[in-house]
Amino acid sequence: MNQPERPSRATEGFFGRRRGRPVGSQQAVALEEGLRRYRIDLSVPPPADPAGLFPVAVSDIRLEIGFGGGEHLLHAAATEPGVGFVGVEPFVNGMAKFLARVEAEPRQNLRVYDDDAIRLLDWLPPACIGRIDLFYPDPWPKKKHWKRRFVSRVNLDRFARVLRPGGLFRFASDIDTYVNWTLQHCRTHPDFSWLASEADDWRLPYAGWPGTRYEAKALREDRRPAYLSFRRR
Repeated sequence: MNQPERPSRATEGFFGRRRGRPVGSQQAVALEEGLRRYRIDLSVPPPADPAGLFPVAVSDIRLEIGFGGGEHLLHAAATEPGVGFVGVEPFVNGMAKFLARVEAEPRQNLRVYDDDAIRLLDWLPPACIGRIDLFYPDPWPKKKHWKRRFVSRVNLDRFARVLRPGGLFRFASDIDTYVNWTLQHCRTHPDFSWLASEADDWRLPYAGWPGTRYEAKALREDRRPAYLSFRRR
């Protein structure tokens, strides 16, 4: 299978594995066809209005970074057909599984990107995204690796640039140190306000939340997730 050509420069924000086990033949076909149909091409200038990335009219655009198995992304695209969804997942096996599911349930309001999310964030025009979701990202638990965490001052600056005023950044994790890390970074960032007034605001899942396989694993292992929401000022 011919893979899409990737930029040669090193990535800034992705430090995990690109591949796991070999992709099966059916998933390989779904991956190639799905990327041809749904992949955002960063080799061309970004559109003034990214709604033009979709073949149907969309009232808003939402971005999910590192969608893993795609449970939330596919659910969201199905339940809100008038909203455009962009999913980023550099892990080839995850993207292959997701696009195999999309092959059975095509979505006109869906686009994907299979490389470093930072490249996409830097390519997008300002104030074009209504919501950014980052669910169960790699926690990099060793302190010496915390600098690899996707939540950082520079990436929050990127979020603030592409989010519309009033837009949301949502973060979910079962790792206490990463939850606290994200709270600290967002609460000290001038462009974000934490939307919480009581404990249930971060203990309860988001409205319409379908769950993810990573979350199910955390719950089985008695780790309680936190669901944070921040508004772009």
